[in-house]
Amino acid sequence: MPNIIVNTSPIQYLYQAHLLDLLLNLYGQIIVPESVADELAVGLSLGISLPDIYSISWIEIRSAQSKAILPLVTELGAGEREALALALEIPESLIILDDGLARRYAQLLKLEYIGTLGILLKAKQKGYLERVKPILERLDTLKFRLALSTRNKILKLAGEE
Repeated sequence: MPNIIVNTSPIQYLYQAHLLDLLLNLYGQIIVPESVADELAVGLSLGISLPDIYSISWIEIRSAQSKAILPLVTELGAGEREALALALEIPESLIILDDGLARRYAQLLKLEYIGTLGILLKAKQKGYLERVKPILERLDTLKFRLALSTRNKILKLAGEE
């Protein structure tokens, strides 16, 4: 089983859709970069509906040892940069992130990655979800950015088209 490193937005959207436990069900333990934990704590202090990840036993908060990549990728947020750095440091990692630019960097760095939508598809395949469509509708109300073509592709892959 790969080491699972999760960025801020998948945690945020899965939590707000009441599906954060999908990460536990699919992967057991996950790793959250320290800067992601900081981003979530700031959002929580501002009243945004976010989990207190320090109180979740199956989430390990870890800081990247090598910060070399962090200053080089200025277009990304601190959480995305540290998630990429951790994925480079930890063998057999799967990084979960949604941002298109971060995913392009992951691809350039030859890192295995998946996003929130991939988590939903995997959860349906494993029997943790009956349907994906109502969750996509919920994500839409949460302002999750999703192109219509991507939405249609996800529904087709889920067998719900």
